[in-house]
Amino acid sequence: MSAVPRILAQWRRLRDLPGGPWLFSRLVGRIAPYTGSIRPRVVALEPGYARVELADRRAVRNHLNSIHAVALVNLGEVASGLAMLAAMPPGVRSIVTHLEIDYLKKARGPLVAEARVAPPRAVTEPVDHVVGADVRDAAGDTVARIAVRWRLSPVPVEGSA
Repeated sequence: MSAVPRILAQWRRLRDLPGGPWLFSRLVGRIAPYTGSIRPRVVALEPGYARVELADRRAVRNHLNSIHAVALVNLGEVASGLAMLAAMPPGVRSIVTHLEIDYLKKARGPLVAEARVAPPRAVTEPVDHVVGADVRDAAGDTVARIAVRWRLSPVPVEGSA
């Protein structure tokens, strides 16, 4: 089973269980340890859409007492990656090739990153696809806007050159 159906199957199995979203989020962090370092909490996942929360805590703050720039880009990247992964057709793999972020406002308090994507239906050769993610604070103000370029490629068939 490829990663696409697996991740959606795990989310659908866990999302309604007590502690299920927490457990799913920890599994994402185990698969991608650096992503796990900010302790993101996945609260919604469907093909082409992800919503991920970040609690404001000392470990993600900077010397200005706001959420660190790298924590913000990490949050946007995980939201974009989950949205992309959940929407990719089977037999496709992806990797980030470029990250771009605009910091619009100091980020304080709990944050939410949302990403939406409609990737190509068929990937027969490597292609780049940009996924945007907006990070908002508790007041609903956008504090950062992230664009993540994903390189989508067909998974090589075993035995092929």
